[in-house]
Amino acid sequence: MSDHLRILVAEDEFIVAFDLCDTVKEAGFEVEGPHSEISTAMLAVQKARPDLAILDVRLEDGDSFRLAEALMAEDVPVIFHSGQFSPDEVRQRYPTAIACAKPCPPNLMLEKVQQALSTTH
Repeated sequence: MSDHLRILVAEDEFIVAFDLCDTVKEAGFEVEGPHSEISTAMLAVQKARPDLAILDVRLEDGDSFRLAEALMAEDVPVIFHSGQFSPDEVRQRYPTAIACAKPCPPNLMLEKVQQALSTTH
């Protein structure tokens, strides 16, 4: 299904992070992360550009908007996964972004992943 596409996961809630990673791994994707901080996620992106990123809006060292903008500038699709910002609030800031509220069921997250990848691959 994935041809070893890499998905960056940036999420600071431990259980949510590992659930997300398991969900995308089980679907056949390579996972980069989880990263609980913007700084480590940005370093990972500099080392190897992911095919897609799932970003919590608020991480331990700040919000993920700068990282999201850098990824989008490189045509990397971003899925915002947040408990503090509604999907509508995210879309106001980024009209083309895909967003889902926490908790996002695994099947819905995988639908969002496929939706995001279908626009770029």
